[in-house]
Amino acid sequence: AAGCALSVSAAAAAAAACRAHLATSLQLHAVPPRGVPSALRALLSSSWDPALAAADLGIALSTGTDVAMHSAGITLMRGDPALITAAIEISRLTYRKIQQNLFWAMIYNLVGVPLAALGYLNPIIAGAAMALSSVSVVSNSLTLSRWKIVKK
Repeated sequence: AAGCALSVSAAAAAAAACRAHLATSLQLHAVPPRGVPSALRALLSSSWDPALAAADLGIALSTGTDVAMHSAGITLMRGDPALITAAIEISRLTYRKIQQNLFWAMIYNLVGVPLAALGYLNPIIAGAAMALSSVSVVSNSLTLSRWKIVKK
């Protein structure tokens, strides 16, 4: 295979191990049937790079080729396919934090700005509330640094 260090049988065995690990960690029945061919295309292609670019989610290992790492949406920095579930989990947690931060920023703006515009809120207190809002967003985001990979 061009640019691929795995033989077909080794690639099939790695794909089967990866699917088995994912099946225990993710709900694969939620994947629409039209998504399956792109996943299989990425697993079975003789040239990984176009398959990674065409797939809905391309994941490369850092032990792969440079072209594969640039074509993939996610590059795992360790050559362990078991980390795919960890990458998906941290991306979901990050997205949830973004939603939380946007929600609280919106609440601040919906409450604070009209109060300040109508003169019910002292400008010094409004400035302090704005700074506190920024601190709360950063603090909420920093909770992601406590996340650890759960080994099963």
